[in-house]
Amino acid sequence: MTDQAAALGALRQYFGYDSFRPGQSGLVEAILAGRDALGVMPTGAGKSVCYQIPAMLLPGVTVVISPLISLMRDQVDGLNDAGIPAAFINTTQSPDEQGMVLAQAAQGDVKLLYVAPERLETERFRDFAARTPISLVAVDEAHCVSQWGQDFRSSYLGIGEFIAGLPVRPVVAAFTATATERVRRDVVAMLGLNDPQITVTGFDRDNLYFDVIKMETKRKAAWVASYIAAHPDESGIVYCATRKATEELAASLNRAVPAMRAASGTAGASDETVATDGGSSGDDAARLGPIAVAYHGGMSAEIRDRAQRDFVTDRIPVVVATNAFGMGIDKSNVRYVIHHNMPDSIEAYYQEAGRAGRDGEPSRCTLLWNDGDIVTRRRLLDTDYDNERMTPEEQEINRVNKWHKLDAMIGYCRTTDCLHEYMTRYFGETAPADGARPGTCKGGCTNCNGTFETLDVTDIARAISRCVHDVMYDYDEQGRPTRMPMRQGLGSGKIVAVLRGSRAQDVLGRGLDRCPSYGRLRETPEARVRDVLSQMTTDKFLFVSEGRLPIVGFGTRAAETVAPDFHYEIKRVERKAARVSGGASAGMGETGAALGSFEPVSEADEALFQRLRALRRDIAQEIGKPPYIVFSDKSLRDMARVKPVSDDQFLEVNGVGESKLKQYGERFMKAIAEFDAGA
Repeated sequence: MTDQAAALGALRQYFGYDSFRPGQSGLVEAILAGRDALGVMPTGAGKSVCYQIPAMLLPGVTVVISPLISLMRDQVDGLNDAGIPAAFINTTQSPDEQGMVLAQAAQGDVKLLYVAPERLETERFRDFAARTPISLVAVDEAHCVSQWGQDFRSSYLGIGEFIAGLPVRPVVAAFTATATERVRRDVVAMLGLNDPQITVTGFDRDNLYFDVIKMETKRKAAWVASYIAAHPDESGIVYCATRKATEELAASLNRAVPAMRAASGTAGASDETVATDGGSSGDDAARLGPIAVAYHGGMSAEIRDRAQRDFVTDRIPVVVATNAFGMGIDKSNVRYVIHHNMPDSIEAYYQEAGRAGRDGEPSRCTLLWNDGDIVTRRRLLDTDYDNERMTPEEQEINRVNKWHKLDAMIGYCRTTDCLHEYMTRYFGETAPADGARPGTCKGGCTNCNGTFETLDVTDIARAISRCVHDVMYDYDEQGRPTRMPMRQGLGSGKIVAVLRGSRAQDVLGRGLDRCPSYGRLRETPEARVRDVLSQMTTDKFLFVSEGRLPIVGFGTRAAETVAPDFHYEIKRVERKAARVSGGASAGMGETGAALGSFEPVSEADEALFQRLRALRRDIAQEIGKPPYIVFSDKSLRDMARVKPVSDDQFLEVNGVGESKLKQYGERFMKAIAEFDAGA
């Protein structure tokens, strides 16, 4: 049997799929052939399968390096449920429990062993690794190894040393969802990947609807409460910038949402499961349990763990968290992610928003922002870049790099382009997102599907572009260039100062007041000039160099600014009412449009889906695991459509493998038969 045939057989047996998703097959074949690999794939695209399938086919143990305990637990639970022998070692276990897991792995009874990077430095684990055949080392969230990536972790720097110290070097495979080209180069170098198979499948998540709304801070809590109240049967994450905000917003939601639902007569399945008396009315707001729970790094480990388990098991539908929550959350049925504040980078937003819709079902990502968020983020960046592993010069370079990332995030909030395309372009994809033109991107976004007021900044953009050119020359008293370009250019602050006619000594002393562009935008507010310059950088009209003293230069689209038909706009205010992909109208006023609908289903199929959802919840409570580990929403919807009544038909359902058929098939098929019989 060929490696490809064996891999497909394992995929079908354990996960219930007949074919690999884009990018998976090449990575699996490379690993099975003994070649290192780097996979850059969106959240929910199936990165884990790329090392889980080879782990079942290769001899020996696969060591999976994962950053968070929560991810280990959830993935191991899911793998065991699918019939794959997996285990983890972490600080929640006693030494004896850890010893038992290591002994099982050494005997071949565990095929995938999940560990945190810190574990690699312990003498006990190194002794285990020295005497146990390890065929594959899989590094999850591999961007953490790069100081230029999101979530840099110094503990990841020891992975390369660990691999180099093994008696026999295994195949090494690294996976991430958020890696620019620079970060990818870092991952290859720092993990010591040998001629790796590099697969970048694309960054677009076409099941996600992206929404950006500019909103005053005082109105945000009411907007979030209204959205959650209108989506009672959905699970969601709300991200806040500070610990204090998570606790305040969670408390506000627990007061406001039940009252809103009681007033409107809507109460979802999630309300029923947390009713304090075990009932299912949902009409009496006082009887409902918490709607939301707070989560942040300042809480004790016990409280954080309880909050996370309540969320992933659907006991509580909403978690309000800082960015301490998210990486490693494998909950597949998160239907919305709301950002109460603007993140500090596209990488952070992509990763956090990407927690929605991991099962491929339509989901929504909404970003609420205002100018105050920008001020807060800039202040935090100025005080939050110390790293003991970096020299002062490297720290300064890192600080400037983070400012560039923040500028790109601000550009996302203000762009008039398709939001899907903006994000994929940031990560280096030059082709438009599928269907992004003309204004009908496949996943849907507020820019393609809505209308908004814009501000014509064509003249400002032309002036900025001309100034970038002009400041490269010296000028005589009559404003004529005296020689060929001598300067390398100026930073963005100096460009703005020249355009606004600054009389500062460092401007006058360098003769910049003789530059033809000097004072050209004297009557334009400084903030407006900075905003346009920032947007021009993110839209590739300008380029800002890296290094301690970043210089503004021309980007790949610079020539467009001198074309007669050049026209440039930026958003002026939040969008007006829009219609959302899937047909849901923006009937919520300032709370934004409702979630895009699923594929059209009959009333009976929807009723059956809800019946199966309730059964899944009951089973999950019986076995003590999150509901999505039993079956994803996608599997339940396919089950409601297929209505299997035999084992062969049940195996045809999306995501049903042999282990799940054996464990759950009988109960679900019985529920389907009873539903069809009108029971």
